[in-house]
Amino acid sequence: MDFDDSPDEAAYRARVREYLHVHEADLDRGPSDAGGGPEDPRTRALRRTQAVLYAGGLVGVTWPLAYGGQGLSAMHQAIVDQELTRAGIPRLINHIGIGMCGPTVIAHGSEEQRQRYLPRLLSGEDVWCQLFSEPSAGSDLAAMRTRAVREHDTWTVHGQKVWTTGAQIARYGILLARTSPDLPKHQGLTMFVIDMHASGVQVRPLRQMSGGTRFNEVFLDGAGIPDRERLGQVGQGWHVALTTLLHERSAIGADGKELGAGSDALIALAATHLPGLPTARQAVLRQALGRAVAESLASRYTGYRSLSQLSRGRLPGPEASAGKLAAVRAAKRVADLGVRLLEGGQAATFPQEDSPALRFHTAQAELPGMSIAGGTDEILKNVIGERVLGLPREPRPDRAHRSGGEHTP
Repeated sequence: MDFDDSPDEAAYRARVREYLHVHEADLDRGPSDAGGGPEDPRTRALRRTQAVLYAGGLVGVTWPLAYGGQGLSAMHQAIVDQELTRAGIPRLINHIGIGMCGPTVIAHGSEEQRQRYLPRLLSGEDVWCQLFSEPSAGSDLAAMRTRAVREHDTWTVHGQKVWTTGAQIARYGILLARTSPDLPKHQGLTMFVIDMHASGVQVRPLRQMSGGTRFNEVFLDGAGIPDRERLGQVGQGWHVALTTLLHERSAIGADGKELGAGSDALIALAATHLPGLPTARQAVLRQALGRAVAESLASRYTGYRSLSQLSRGRLPGPEASAGKLAAVRAAKRVADLGVRLLEGGQAATFPQEDSPALRFHTAQAELPGMSIAGGTDEILKNVIGERVLGLPREPRPDRAHRSGGEHTP
């Protein structure tokens, strides 16, 4: 593929860069994780940044014009992402909403839901979260136990969700719940939009080993959801959830963006730390550096190839699973090597805030969780084996109809 910008792409990149330069003072460059609540200073700063970017047409680049987007291609989105990285702008506070929840509402919501929710999601006025995983339903998501029972035009929800990113600052979320417990598990689910401020919704932050609290557990004790907030048909929640998961895997690993600290930061760290090490140790670390950078670049440019396909109108497919696997593995290698380069110095204690080393320590602590987000490595390898390589499907008696046939969602 051609990695050079076309004339139109070069002109668009120049406009994006100019906008970021003009509004430099209005854009936050601190950590990407929001604070402990909607009114936390970090949360407010990140929301302001998204609002400024949205005003310049740099949020929801590929979304339809009718819902607040720009109606442009995936390559235009890639240019925006590259320029935001170049300018040191942190990840958008509403990245879950933009990358996963919003596309699900576009695909399965009513026109009224799209008009009501999507522009406010893009502008950062409303932050969204995704309520899927449960304590007993992670890799086997369809085994979830959270129940939604309908009475007239309202669904009452009881259950618990866990590892919900951004729930502590979210106004809305997409919730997958069991509505037909007598059906095979993949057939008895329904998707909803839930108001995170509704009575019966309680959010409890989970402290990570990195020190952050961006993950949460959410308790649902009689929370009410109007039937008009349903996404898709009753019992079709698994089909709706697959839309979300495909976009999640694509967002994690198939768009050319590097996770964690990034290979460029690793090269800069090596330039300052390698010369002071013993010659024999330098040789070992230089080989490790070459492997880490090569793997990161391979993941990045494979992601660009996927973007080229997306720009031609193709939806995310099972190859997103391979991209996600490769991106997380490459990011882990970069983070681990960064910490190794710091051994004997800054790595002996956790670095101070704003220290360059903080990125590597934080990435090393957080990246194991990325092996689970969007599907565990083991689940994604099954997807690749079955849907990309054409290997025989893994036996799944839990998907069988009562008649004994195989159910494929």
